[in-house]
Amino acid sequence: MKKISMVLLFISFIVMGCVSKPDSIDMPLYEGRSLVIGVIGETPQVREEGYVDFKEVTFEQLEDLDLSPELDAVFITKEHLVEASEPKYTEVYNKAEVPFFYIESSKSHVPFTIEELSYDEVPALSTDMYATGYYGKDDQYWGYGLYNDVMNETNIKAVYSRIFTTIESLHNDGGT
Repeated sequence: MKKISMVLLFISFIVMGCVSKPDSIDMPLYEGRSLVIGVIGETPQVREEGYVDFKEVTFEQLEDLDLSPELDAVFITKEHLVEASEPKYTEVYNKAEVPFFYIESSKSHVPFTIEELSYDEVPALSTDMYATGYYGKDDQYWGYGLYNDVMNETNIKAVYSRIFTTIESLHNDGGT
């Protein structure tokens, strides 16, 4: 009987050790004021369709346009990060009246805000971040990781909800 108890105890430890963390977590939806976000790249799929509108923006518009009257923020997606790090855009990110969010950048805001550094020259600084935000007006930056570092639709949408909350807080703090 003692051996059976020991075997059952051993099996229960193994089973408890195999229980994994969940891959996703339910995060609250952003339900703040309506936001208009410029996007260079593919428009993200989000849960907040009634609260967030996306507007396509080009790099040329970044140079020529005062973004603050019509946009609350700008997203730059992964496939455009190398171009976004070109020195001619550094002043835009540092002086703009809106925050920028670099989606799937493992290099934080560094290659975008330091003119002498290109995206390829900067080592991975924040490999656990899905997105990095930067607001040059107040020299603020943020990192947004995925729940349990699992890249899936639920966790990605949760990151966007958190970003929207950050954008709204800048408005409430007297920012953008």
